[in-house]
Amino acid sequence: MPSTTRTVNVGLIGLGTVGGGVARVIARHHDEYLSAYGIDLRLKMASALEPERAAELGIAPEAFTTDWHDVVADPEIDIVIELIGGDHPATEIFESAIAAGKHVVSANKALLGRRIDYLGSLAAQAGVQIRCEAAAGGGIPIVNALEHALVANGMLTIAGILNGTTNYILSRMASEGLDFDDVLADAQRLGYAEADPTADVDGLDAAAKIAILASIAFNSRVTIDDVHAEGIRNITPLDLEIAKDMGYCVKLLAHAHRTEEGIDVRVHPTMLPLSHQLATVNGVYNAIYVVGDAVGETMFFGEGAGSGPAASAVMGDVLEVARHLQAGIPPFVGCTCTDKLPLVPMEELKTKYYIRFAVADRSGVRAAMAGVFASHDVSVHSVIQRGKKDGNSVDITYVTHTAREKSVRAVLADIAKLDDVLREEPSVIRVED
Repeated sequence: MPSTTRTVNVGLIGLGTVGGGVARVIARHHDEYLSAYGIDLRLKMASALEPERAAELGIAPEAFTTDWHDVVADPEIDIVIELIGGDHPATEIFESAIAAGKHVVSANKALLGRRIDYLGSLAAQAGVQIRCEAAAGGGIPIVNALEHALVANGMLTIAGILNGTTNYILSRMASEGLDFDDVLADAQRLGYAEADPTADVDGLDAAAKIAILASIAFNSRVTIDDVHAEGIRNITPLDLEIAKDMGYCVKLLAHAHRTEEGIDVRVHPTMLPLSHQLATVNGVYNAIYVVGDAVGETMFFGEGAGSGPAASAVMGDVLEVARHLQAGIPPFVGCTCTDKLPLVPMEELKTKYYIRFAVADRSGVRAAMAGVFASHDVSVHSVIQRGKKDGNSVDITYVTHTAREKSVRAVLADIAKLDDVLREEPSVIRVED
């Protein structure tokens, strides 16, 4: 055992899937933390709305409350773990805990992705830490890597599959030829998707995570409101089939790139070559591809959600703070955000595009569409035409050379104005090589 032993008291707010996992990890590994690190880590008090949940987890009645105020008011608690999610009362929990001089560990990606400036300034003034490993990559230790192992690098790129629900849906759609709605219903039945899947399937969950990671990687504040987000509702089995025939797969990818113009940050379905490291990540797994100017390309892989992986990330943060307390080390500031880099507007994005149109099957349509592409200086790399079963329309798929987003949007708008041409909304997927 280390020569110095420090008792560190923890207050846990929220005993759901992740909170329950945290309670179990603390109980299971208490003796190991004590012998290895000299940290006597104790769950001093837990809060939830259901007393039966505390009993189920073996939490003594005297260590349980239904009022979170009791946790943050306890003068013996050093670290508050906030695991209820949402904006309220999570914001008030942060404010109260920080005002009471307590460090905060949280998995609340939505709140931190939107209000980390405000909460971080409060923590800095109070001399306490906010840590959020579980908010950015679940069980993947990406925040720790960016703050420590990769801190010597000038970070260039973070691109990640940051949502297991959407990755599961796209993986099954691609492998089994199923429609989005069918796979979503199955994912909900299996517990991979929430009853309200909006945050996942519309890209909002991934947007919050990439905002946090971009802020840390580039030392410049990015919030969820800065992230262009598109989801996967409009992806069809046909799109996935065509992509495979072209040597690509489709993933909901979160992008953050440091460019000469500033930070390019976005979430949207992306075509990746089947040879890309991220192309092999399927099912509920997450992965984060990171490029630094010194280290080059690196890859982080693991489960992004669930009791065990998320609890692992939370407890890594708790022990980091506990070791600082034991050693008397001042709070570590994770994101200094010393730079104020501009954000690249989405309309200025330059990449390749896959665009599939369902159009009337008659002469002159392709010529008219080709004229629209040319008028906006969007160069076409290849065209694929497939007939439809009804015999009255065809699918025409264009893959462009590198083009500007605003030019592609202009093409889509003008083709929509062509007389009696479109039969469905076009499918647009950005292509990354």
